[in-house]
Amino acid sequence: MKRFNFIQGLGLIGATSLISSSMPSSLTRGPQTPPHTQPAKSGNSKRVLRVANLTDIHIKPDKIAEYGMAAALNAVNDMKDKPDFIINGGDSIMNAAALTKGNIQNQWDTYNSILKNDNSLSVYNCLGNHDLFGWLLPSADKTENKKWALDEYQMEKRYYSFEKNKWKFIVLDSIHARESVPGYFGKLDEEQMNWLQEELKATAMETNVCIVSHIPILAICCLFDGGVLNSDHRKVSDNNMHADADALVELFYRYPNVRACLSGHIHLIDYVNYLGIEYFCNGAVAGSWWKGDHQHFAPSFSVMNFFEDGSVTREVEYYKWKV
Repeated sequence: MKRFNFIQGLGLIGATSLISSSMPSSLTRGPQTPPHTQPAKSGNSKRVLRVANLTDIHIKPDKIAEYGMAAALNAVNDMKDKPDFIINGGDSIMNAAALTKGNIQNQWDTYNSILKNDNSLSVYNCLGNHDLFGWLLPSADKTENKKWALDEYQMEKRYYSFEKNKWKFIVLDSIHARESVPGYFGKLDEEQMNWLQEELKATAMETNVCIVSHIPILAICCLFDGGVLNSDHRKVSDNNMHADADALVELFYRYPNVRACLSGHIHLIDYVNYLGIEYFCNGAVAGSWWKGDHQHFAPSFSVMNFFEDGSVTREVEYYKWKV
């Protein structure tokens, strides 16, 4: 197994207008504390968590897909430096958008069977668009379509938070419904945005924060996958990156303890540092939907190392997925 560290990968440096806020200055970045281009990584800082981020597994009853998912889980569980838990970034099944209920249940049964047989770690789940039933069916009631996936993942809520070793993980529901194909785009609904604002406000500044979403909040790879070239500019689809990215970036800017954001969805791997926050798009366990590489990125998963000083590093693991 080869291990690649992408921490020195592509970074974007940006500047935005300072945010006016009634919040105490200790909670905001201002003129005296300009956004740094790379969070400080103390060589003496203690690693407090090691987390495997598996996203876009896209399992179905199929020899290659079943072998690949099992191989990825075994690679995680057999690591000498074993992760503390797994964050599943969503799109665990191949497709629930327009198939019959029987075919969808077969996918979920395959996923849960392999997870039970080949994994011993705790798993925290995030909803993906492919997990949701009937989003391409005109007759579907989109207010109820997430319930099936929540039941299969054994999730009480579609968005939530949990804390481990002075790190808080905030898991979001990126998938916002609309009537036109493909039936969704990336955005937080008003209820969830209000909850997120209160969650960040209530989090002690000594607690570092990692945001998890299926659709990237910010990612450069969106320019190359689904980006539409119109003679003199590229357009990033709101199916590929959060439509409310501006609002989220400004919200995170108010809280210096927001350190990193993890996502999947695009099946590509990138790294963006923007206003001092590190955004990691972590590829796909399924690569090109179990057909090999997707735009040069082979099937993979990432292992994230979280440190006491708020720094984060990533190791991308290209595991042996072929039968």
